[in-house]
Amino acid sequence: MLRIKKLDRFILKSFSLLFLCTFFICLFIFMMQFLWRYVDEMVGKGLEMTVLAQFFFYSALTLVPASLPLAVLLAALITFGNFGERFELLAMKAAGISLLKIMRPLIVFVSLVCCVSFYFQNVIGPQAQAKLWTLLLSMKQKSPEVDIPEGVFYDEIDGYNLYVKHKDRKTGMLYDVLIYNLEKGFENAQIIKADSGRLEMTADKQHLYLHLFSGEQFENLKSQNMNQRNVPYRRETFREKHAIIEFDSDFNMVDAGIMSNQSNSKDMRMLQAGIDSMTVQNDSVGRAYYHEAMQTTYQAAVLNHKDTLKIQEAHVGQYDADSLYAASTLMEKQKIVNAAVSRAETAGSDWSFKSVSLSNTEHSLRRHKTAWHEKLTLSVACLIFFFIGAPLGGIIRKGGLGMPVVVSVLIFIIYYIINQTGYKMARDGKWIVWMGMWTSSAILAPLGAFLTYKSNNDSVVLNADAYVNWFKKVAGIRSVRHLFRKEVIINDPDYRHLPAALRQLSDECRDYAERKVLKRAPNYFRLWLNDKRDQEMERISGQMEELIEEMSNTRSVRLLTALNKYPIIPVHAHVRPFSRYELNLLCGILFPVGLFFYFRIWAFRIRLDKDLERIIETNGEIVNMIETNQL
Repeated sequence: MLRIKKLDRFILKSFSLLFLCTFFICLFIFMMQFLWRYVDEMVGKGLEMTVLAQFFFYSALTLVPASLPLAVLLAALITFGNFGERFELLAMKAAGISLLKIMRPLIVFVSLVCCVSFYFQNVIGPQAQAKLWTLLLSMKQKSPEVDIPEGVFYDEIDGYNLYVKHKDRKTGMLYDVLIYNLEKGFENAQIIKADSGRLEMTADKQHLYLHLFSGEQFENLKSQNMNQRNVPYRRETFREKHAIIEFDSDFNMVDAGIMSNQSNSKDMRMLQAGIDSMTVQNDSVGRAYYHEAMQTTYQAAVLNHKDTLKIQEAHVGQYDADSLYAASTLMEKQKIVNAAVSRAETAGSDWSFKSVSLSNTEHSLRRHKTAWHEKLTLSVACLIFFFIGAPLGGIIRKGGLGMPVVVSVLIFIIYYIINQTGYKMARDGKWIVWMGMWTSSAILAPLGAFLTYKSNNDSVVLNADAYVNWFKKVAGIRSVRHLFRKEVIINDPDYRHLPAALRQLSDECRDYAERKVLKRAPNYFRLWLNDKRDQEMERISGQMEELIEEMSNTRSVRLLTALNKYPIIPVHAHVRPFSRYELNLLCGILFPVGLFFYFRIWAFRIRLDKDLERIIETNGEIVNMIETNQL
């Protein structure tokens, strides 16, 4: 019998609750984005609540696979961020449980999520896509409700433009009405101006009933021509006028078979069948076009020469075309050129049509291939995002909806940009289809493996101090000593031997500075060929640090202030940039790079000379304090 450990149940419970919340949040965000794209198709058309409910339901089903990866990433970040913030992750690791063992129940859970994502894309998604796009096409074809705004021309009624200056919404009366009837064309518009009116829908919702009061009507009596200067027209004044306008506002679903050939409405089996059939079709059609091109290019058509000599079939390669053309008369040459141009134009238009036909089939083929791969990549993305979010949450150690949301959004944006770029490249035929569709997975999978490895080994990845220290080291910025008085002192400094040790340190610093001549520019070639360490400077720096460590046990604030004047010496910065001899030699050979490091080393040598002078000066100050008993 399968038994789940309490720790696994705790981890699953913590993750699953957050996963449900983040999933519905992500689904809501994607639905709002989708709704914003098609809001113009729904507003002002009087759609029933059942139609809108179907739209939201089908759009939610189609957006489930896109919401799952982001939900997994966000839930993993928050879950392991909470574990790290509450020191629960530290307690698990202290008990000897590695990060991979902690993630093991969630790996199984996320694998099931991947299967659910694949099921939605392969079974539920195609049906929902077909229903959704059929519904959208039906919405686009539905006529809008008559809701005429004030102060602008309303052109949603076919063949009419209406202008209303003021409208009484309680009574439905329209005031200062101007109507352009454009059914006979713009130049022969029928213009009606009325003081007031009312527009109503008939019971069958197939017509509009127009009531107009106190107005005039203008209409041309015959069509206008460009040569006519005066066009007769008719002017009619009326106290009340009624008209019926055809206006079909019923919502009618289009035929669902219109989506049968679309790639997003097919499962993987249907997509593969479509790919195979289109591949065979393209190959056979392309082969037929090739044979046709070979025959029509190198084999001439029926030729007539002065209606006396008739050649049923001739090969151009058997004749000297240039000599035949040169022997022709001027009239014959003109006929030959005209015939050649005509044949070339005909062939060009024919091949343009064939090219468009093949391009359309090829474009549909690539869309089917991208849809086939997308069903797999979105499913795998859930697992990849988990291996990114879980270790990253353990590294950041911040729970809640603050930092995890920011990090997850940034990662998802990067994924979205890479994925869309690969998709468009594959769809447009610029990349191989499988390469473009799997680019995002190929880039993010190593990142997830790297973060999992680093977090499992407790390596410092996102520690800002480590990167700041590295930048300071590269830029030559060093820290300053901050020595404070210790609360508990076990061994006091031995003030009897300190003056002699400090004087000896000063003598060694002077001797080193005189022999090395640090202010002088170093020899460029000798600098890169020398693979020895500066052991003398390492010894001087170590001796100085030992004396500082001993004197830091003092109770004298004055002595501690003097100790803080000692510089922190980078003992390797003034000799060579790298520890390996081969890298240094390569750096010297690459002259621009070597020149940069050369001037950098020279600057460190000058700074080292100043540091030695400061050490000597500080040593003398401390010796004077000890000998004069001014501590």
